[in-house]
Amino acid sequence: MTVLKNVRPLGGDIVDVRIEDGVIAQIGTGLEAAEVVDGAGAILLPGLVDLHTHLREPGREDAETVATGTRAAAVGGFTAVHAMANTDPVADTAGVVEQVWRLGEEAGYADVRPVGAVTVGLAGERLAELGAMADSAAHVRVFSDDGHCVSDALLMRRALEYVKAFDGVIAQHAQEPRLTEGAQMHEGDLSGQLGLRGWPAVAEEAIIARDVLLADHVGSRLHICHVSTAGSVEILRWAKSRGISVTAEVTPHHLLLTDQTATTYDPIYKVNPPLRSPSDVAAVRQALAEGIIDIVATDHAPHAMEDKECEWAAASFGMLGLQTALPVVNETMVRTGLLDWTEVAARMSTVPAEIGRVSNHGRPIEVGEPANLTLFDPDVEWVVQASDMVSRSRNTPYAGMVLHGKVLGTWLRGRATVLDGVVVEFETV
Repeated sequence: MTVLKNVRPLGGDIVDVRIEDGVIAQIGTGLEAAEVVDGAGAILLPGLVDLHTHLREPGREDAETVATGTRAAAVGGFTAVHAMANTDPVADTAGVVEQVWRLGEEAGYADVRPVGAVTVGLAGERLAELGAMADSAAHVRVFSDDGHCVSDALLMRRALEYVKAFDGVIAQHAQEPRLTEGAQMHEGDLSGQLGLRGWPAVAEEAIIARDVLLADHVGSRLHICHVSTAGSVEILRWAKSRGISVTAEVTPHHLLLTDQTATTYDPIYKVNPPLRSPSDVAAVRQALAEGIIDIVATDHAPHAMEDKECEWAAASFGMLGLQTALPVVNETMVRTGLLDWTEVAARMSTVPAEIGRVSNHGRPIEVGEPANLTLFDPDVEWVVQASDMVSRSRNTPYAGMVLHGKVLGTWLRGRATVLDGVVVEFETV
């Protein structure tokens, strides 16, 4: 039995929360237990849920494993993550998704929900075993070729039709491949000045426009990964006004960083989709505040040192995100007055759990609900250091940057995975 004393659920009044047998047993004042954690007025949130995480296992355990990635997730306040399919072998069969799911169960730091590939080998030629993955022990409901766009319109239509049978969702990496061949950064005046081939906004927007029309035609659920442009926001606004069943995510780095970082030629800032213009950043922030963009998802993309510490053109796309997501959202959305803590809980826990059909996460902080919880002090000021990353990789774009807010504690079904900001070591199951 544990009591979280002097905590503020969703930023409200200070109360005590008693956890017993994995659920919230009592909320009140003056509560006591054998184990007491004093929150000192910190914010209590439902455990965060990430719809877009790269855990790299199987195949690239030099960059990340399910165990190291979920430890980083716990430090970031996450109690559930969706593991993307671009592993080696690709998660395009029931066997591979079950392997990833079991690795998450064994590690025990966060629930791992595998994302199944849409196409075999991410090759974009024929559909993967969608039904078998849905029926597997991993209970897959999100399918994505992330890192690759399902660019064939007929194949995308078939995928949308197929997942309707089990209430699945296709999460599209919106990138028209012919328009982005060899692209290195956001296309604009700066890309020309730097001599780096541009990634035009229309390459994202054209796929989103096509796919919302397909989703409307088929009557299926569509999710758009890592929205990054003002034009994409307007297409989503139109689609939602028509009642089309589309949801969308934005990453923390697209809320904070701009294409100006490319002037350093430091490939730590190389990411897909690329960091965009300041006007795009303002647009996606406003869209998240309005709910046009539904959720924040990290696109946590760990890379081995040799894949980032090289010249820009040879470097891999991607950056770490799990451990810094909530501080960045605090910095860009809460401290700016665009979101309150109830809205943060919706966009980082409740709604991503609904999209991924994870019924036991993203729940209200109420008696009888699962004790998947995150304790966050929004006022702590800290300087991000790459050496502080719990991930096996160190490719954080925020190194040296001052952020506000730190996760103090994370509880997964009542068991502490992080206390005082430090991973709790326990024997794996």
